[in-house]
Amino acid sequence: MSSIRTTKQLGDALRAARKQLGLTQPQLALAAGVGVRFIVDLEAGKPTLRLENVLRVIDALGGEIQLMGLPLIPAADPVGNDHGT
Repeated sequence: MSSIRTTKQLGDALRAARKQLGLTQPQLALAAGVGVRFIVDLEAGKPTLRLENVLRVIDALGGEIQLMGLPLIPAADPVGNDHGT
């Protein structure tokens, strides 16, 4: 598991994952439902990208985000009723 603290580190990690899977930038863009320009910017470490699309790319690469070192939060209500507690 990699510790990522900057957008540049994230871009480098995602580029390495893409290449390890043998995907081109256009192939990854298609799989994630984003534009090729988004992949280029993401791999370059652009700090102002839309988080929703970043998550789509991570998912398309078969990855997931795990937050470590943050305070634990209570599990959400199973019916989705998070009452701000």
